[in-house]
Amino acid sequence: MSLLVAITGWDPAPWVERFRRLLPDREIVTLGEPFDRRAVHYAASWKHPPGALAGLPHLEAVFSLGAGVDHVFADPRLPDVPILRVVDADLTNRMSEYVVLHCLGLLRGRRRYLDQQAERLWLDDKKQPAAADLRVGIMGLGVLGRDAAAKLRVMGFDVAGWSRSRRDVPGLRCFAGEAELPAFLARTDVLVVLLPLTPDTRGIVARPLLEGLARDGVLGGPCIVNAGRGGLQVESDILAALDAGHLKHAVLDVFETEPLPKESPLWTHPGVTVTPHNAAMSDPDAIGRLVADQIRRIEAGEEPRFVVDRARGY
Repeated sequence: MSLLVAITGWDPAPWVERFRRLLPDREIVTLGEPFDRRAVHYAASWKHPPGALAGLPHLEAVFSLGAGVDHVFADPRLPDVPILRVVDADLTNRMSEYVVLHCLGLLRGRRRYLDQQAERLWLDDKKQPAAADLRVGIMGLGVLGRDAAAKLRVMGFDVAGWSRSRRDVPGLRCFAGEAELPAFLARTDVLVVLLPLTPDTRGIVARPLLEGLARDGVLGGPCIVNAGRGGLQVESDILAALDAGHLKHAVLDVFETEPLPKESPLWTHPGVTVTPHNAAMSDPDAIGRLVADQIRRIEAGEEPRFVVDRARGY
């Protein structure tokens, strides 16, 4: 039984070496070499070329090698086999670090103090809101969203969550569906976006959503933090909201086009913080071990973990 490493944009050699170490009892092949398509039972994918997984008659599962599976579903000829996503404690912790870092930065005016330092200005605020005064709303209550919510609550933030379908998270006020989205936005000062990218969520961070955010918060205007996917946001609407004063600040780790083009106005806008899609870097060794464990589970007749619901796309 072979494992096909089907990736674009990354060097496949480290992944081949990793899987050969973790799965010494099977052949590891890549798209760039001749291989027996009948022998392939598993595929490890990162943005594999469309159609690359077609014509594998014994394929049993496709493993995403990064957070999210939208890159897998971009293949219109994707075989009808289970798609398995990455759930890794290290990645989850890193994402929560990013969310807490930027919520604290917005709360404590970090950008303003950096600007003042550059101008050598000693301006001390006489009022400083507490974390409990800041209403954070998390869109997406999967593993990442729930962990971020828990850690924000430890810091004292007033946290609520929203998801497309109903979730019950102990201790967290949860909103669900289109009907409850306006109420969720109206109580949110900092919107944290951790949604998966699906046909239903593409372009959701747009003008109507931004205009629904709270206007009476302690920061003097609403802010957003998008560490989910670039396809979730409409960047022209974000810029327009910033320029109109409807949005105070945007922290963006993901973009419609990546790398972010040098000519993009997001680079220089005073209301934008840009990070290069590194909110939660995947640990390749941890992902490799997860894939190896999943293969062993399948071959032992056990149900694999973290199977994607194709109807929902995550």
